[in-house]
Amino acid sequence: MLPFIPLQRLAPFIAWSSVLVLASAAETAAPNLTLEQALASVDKVNVSVLIGRENAAQAVQAIGQQRAGVMPVLDASVQQRRSQGVSIATVVVASGRPASRFDALLSGSYAILNPQRLSALKSVRTAAEVARENFSAVVQTVLADVASTYFTHLRNLRRLDVLDANIVRARALLDLATNQLKAGVATQIDVTRAEAQLAITEQARLQQVTAVFQSELFLKRLLDLDLGRELTLENFQVRRANSELFVFSEQQSTFDKRADYLAAQRALEQVRIDVRTASFERLPSLLVTGNYGLASAKFDDSGKQDQWSLGLGLSVPVFDGLRTSANRRIALSRQRVQETRLHSLELQISAELRLALHSVSSRNAQIAVAEKSLRLAQEELRLARQRYQQGVADNREVVEAQNRLALADDNLVEAVYQYNLSRVELARAKGEVRTVLAEKK
Repeated sequence: MLPFIPLQRLAPFIAWSSVLVLASAAETAAPNLTLEQALASVDKVNVSVLIGRENAAQAVQAIGQQRAGVMPVLDASVQQRRSQGVSIATVVVASGRPASRFDALLSGSYAILNPQRLSALKSVRTAAEVARENFSAVVQTVLADVASTYFTHLRNLRRLDVLDANIVRARALLDLATNQLKAGVATQIDVTRAEAQLAITEQARLQQVTAVFQSELFLKRLLDLDLGRELTLENFQVRRANSELFVFSEQQSTFDKRADYLAAQRALEQVRIDVRTASFERLPSLLVTGNYGLASAKFDDSGKQDQWSLGLGLSVPVFDGLRTSANRRIALSRQRVQETRLHSLELQISAELRLALHSVSSRNAQIAVAEKSLRLAQEELRLARQRYQQGVADNREVVEAQNRLALADDNLVEAVYQYNLSRVELARAKGEVRTVLAEKK
């Protein structure tokens, strides 16, 4: 028989167990993710952003590699040699005595004048600026993807609520048809029709659950979240505004904010520098070389002698097999290509901004139409149910009215979703996706 333990002694253990249970529940609870948190975490966890940052870092380090060509070069060397010389005359071959020599030298060289290397260094520095702007463009693209996926998942969850409401209405219709049949004011076909309506609605909900699961997984992948952990999103309602609030005169400032446009401009500067670099290959270069050190027979001799040398060299290209001309023509071709790309990008950005402004205005108006359609569908369902309860008509009118209400409700969800996407696209077209956070209702 177990000994009796007073409840007072068990109280601390019960309290401690409760704390452990609550702590475990808090750890397993679904995190509430906001759009602000999702966009803020992009810089730290998104794979594309992390790779883009490393590419930009590599471009910066390439400056150091190219800078080495215009910096002094110093080498220290220590060498102990032992050799025997042979003197060969016409008839007699004489061998000298073996000799030892120790050298400790510090050698250096410096390109006093090398226009080609200096121009190449400037080109690499411009390439680093291009890489930084490309990284910023990658960040904006990922931010737009995250915001769009966030709104997509909210849309899918909202559709799930719409389908749940449809199921409630379908079950209510089935109950009404059953009661009407028992009262003798309806036929069996009304009950069957209501059961079919309920089955269709339940099937649609099962399909929507898969869509919710898919959008949730996609958002978790973008944000590097645990795929097996439940995710809960906080609603984000974008403030509704007409396109008149966004004047098209902002186009020029948009160019200055778009990272992809700035990257294209820097890339054009780089290829122009490359054209000059190719031309500088024809110019002479001036090089200073020298060394200083100690010499003796053996490394441990005390009587080491100083030795040094100093030289100045001038290198003048005379004929390089027409390589310089070919390099310059290639650079000029790349310059023309980049100028064409920059012009095309200007047209693209202008078109994106115009389309985004038009979409904001159009989709804002579509929300008002969808809201009106929803109100009319609700009133139609109310009248149809009233006619069916009074026995004036069968439940076909109710089924059709419920379908139209479900469609109107879904159209409103889609209209709000499309408006949210248009605001994200407008923010991206203007160069900064995070500005959509300031439009929270």
